[in-house]
Amino acid sequence: MGTQADPDPARAQRPGSGSVAGLVGLGAAAYTAWVLEVVLSTGLNPIETYVSELAAQDQPLGGLFRATDFTAGLLVFLGGLLALLRLVRHLEARLPWAVAGWAGVTLFGAATAADAWLPLSCRPTADPECAARETAGLVPATHQAHAVSSSLAMTGALVGIVALTVAARRYRRLAPLARYGPALVALELLATAWTLTAISLFTAGHGTWALGAGQRLQVLLVALWLGLLAHSVHRERRT
Repeated sequence: MGTQADPDPARAQRPGSGSVAGLVGLGAAAYTAWVLEVVLSTGLNPIETYVSELAAQDQPLGGLFRATDFTAGLLVFLGGLLALLRLVRHLEARLPWAVAGWAGVTLFGAATAADAWLPLSCRPTADPECAARETAGLVPATHQAHAVSSSLAMTGALVGIVALTVAARRYRRLAPLARYGPALVALELLATAWTLTAISLFTAGHGTWALGAGQRLQVLLVALWLGLLAHSVHRERRT
């Protein structure tokens, strides 16, 4: 294999130890906390409402969902940052897909944690008065900030999902991700298109178009992909 410093892509695709896998895996689990709405009384229709409305300030369980969002974001941020720093330290830009992917994961984690500190004050899809105030710009600035942080989170997630899946296949590492990642990428892109279309229609006053269902599918697929990533990193480390 030669004697040059770290020329092996296998080493690069093992960006972390068990700590990376553990942090990302726990973050993925925390990111699915919204499914508790199945057994908890939230008063929100999961087919029509934003996931983030579960954490709104006027929601009785908002504090619970803000805490789980922050936990998920912080864990994924730390795992992604650890992996990214290790890649950059040992391989610099020699594997750009891997670097871009872990950077996306890190951005997703940071923006998701920020979301928890920028909650909606009310529920625009469930409360017409809230929607009217939002349209008129009479809601707190956190609404706009939340929109920005949510957009950054999903951008980071998409970059991470696509780039690390490409890296796994191109560098022939992280076998489970290389095998199942492409299907999750395709499903995530479809769910994202559904969500963005529904949001545009809702903003234009044409109803929600099952916005909640599309967004819940979108975030569920992100969590599943993060779980697959954590499993792949853990398996690579063991082998």
